[in-house]
Amino acid sequence: MEGETNRHSDSGTHLEQDISIHIFTVSSAMVGVCLTVIGLIRVVITLGRADTLADDFLAGDALLFLISCLLSYWALRSRSLRRMDRLEKIADGIFILAMIGMVIICALITYTISVPPR
Repeated sequence: MEGETNRHSDSGTHLEQDISIHIFTVSSAMVGVCLTVIGLIRVVITLGRADTLADDFLAGDALLFLISCLLSYWALRSRSLRRMDRLEKIADGIFILAMIGMVIICALITYTISVPPR
């Protein structure tokens, strides 16, 4: 019975590490996506076709993804299972918040592009 409990806790720890690895890789990629889109928006603004707050919101979103990335990395490096679980949950929450922010920002960009300038 004890071996079965041990396997279950090892499986849970492996799952937590797996989630942290996914958050780490996706959030670091999303930081790059945000920075790329900020650059593209700045080009559009420079050309005088549109003016938007989307680049400012994307910078904040990139910061949220960066915080999520760093917290998941910290969770992966943590030796305490309790600390790893807590850090992973915080990183997951911030990651979800940043993803919701991306949806709102994409809607803002789409609206800005579809409305003709005055």
